[in-house]
Formats: sequence, C-alpha cells, structure tokens
Amino acid sequence: MRHIGTQRIETNRLVLRRFALDDARAMFANWASDGEVTRFLTWPAHQNVDVSKAVLEDWVARYRDDSFYQWAIAPKELGDEPIGSISVVKLDDGIDMAHIGYCIGRRWWHQGIVSEALRAVMDFLFVEVGANRVEAYHDTNNPRSGSVMRRCGMSYEGTMRAAARNNQGICDICCYAALRADRQV
Repeated sequence: MRHIGTQRIETNRLVLRRFALDDARAMFANWASDGEVTRFLTWPAHQNVDVSKAVLEDWVARYRDDSFYQWAIAPKELGDEPIGSISVVKLDDGIDMAHIGYCIGRRWWHQGIVSEALRAVMDFLFVEVGANRVEAYHDTNNPRSGSVMRRCGMSYEGTMRAAARNNQGICDICCYAALRADRQV
C-alpha cells in the first residue's frame, strides 16, 4: 500500500477531516460521553472532556505517521463540528488490508451518515492507498452496524464466536469485507 495519511475527503453531505485539539468539547458532547454510543465499542464512554482532550492529543500527534488514518465526521450543515469518527483501526501491509471502525452520536443515527462516510473511506483506501481488502466487524448484538457494511458493498464472511471483547464483555463478531476487485471506483 502507498500510505499517505489522513487526507480530507468530501462527500455530498460530509467533510471527513483530521481532528484538531479544539474538537474535544464537540467530541465529548456529541458522542464520546454517551454510553449507548460506546456500548459495542472497545473503549469506555469518556467521563469528562479531559479524557476527550487526551485522546485528541494522541491522535493529533499520530497524524505525523502516514499509516495513521483517523477522520472526524463533520456534516457540512454543521460547519466544522464533528459528530463522530471513522478510522483504520488495523492495517496489514502483507495482504494490503485495512480494518475500519466507526461511531457517531445518537442524534445522527439512521440518517445514512455512517454509510456515506464508510463508502468514501473505502474508495479512498482502494484508490489512493492501494488497499486490496477493506474489512469491518460488528458485535452480533449490533446488527445495524452490519446493515451499514452491506449498504457499502461489503460481503458477510462469517461469524467468529467469542472472538472479541467490547464494553459488553467477550462477544461473537460478524466479519464483513470488500475487495478492490469487487468495487467500481
């Protein structure tokens, strides 16, 4: 893969951009402090804005690494205010694979925002970075996340039993993926 780091991506409704340190209050208020948003994630809800600031300090520092991909999801109608994040949580350069994770605030669920962001990131990874495989997993108890993956052209590859841990404990996960050959980008 040709790693180029987190680049700005625009869609019809969204700007996917690098996070900035001054996004901490929006991050905390819009999604990171909500236990329902983090229910099926691997990190706990932020207890205060200082936790969000510490996370952003780490992410902003990591933007120097061209293999770090972490986007703020900002609807154009809200200006520059982020409502969630989408990122590459694991890379395997040996097989040109990127594993994606995402979350957004509850107020923006069921509006197609994550699907729009995921499609754009998948296109970026296939075309600009040269990924051959883009994959994502979801807890079997969170089937709506699988619906997002299917809408974006990912295929269900199977369920792995007791294969991950999230805020609910050890869980079964469904694996979805798309190959560059599957996409028309």
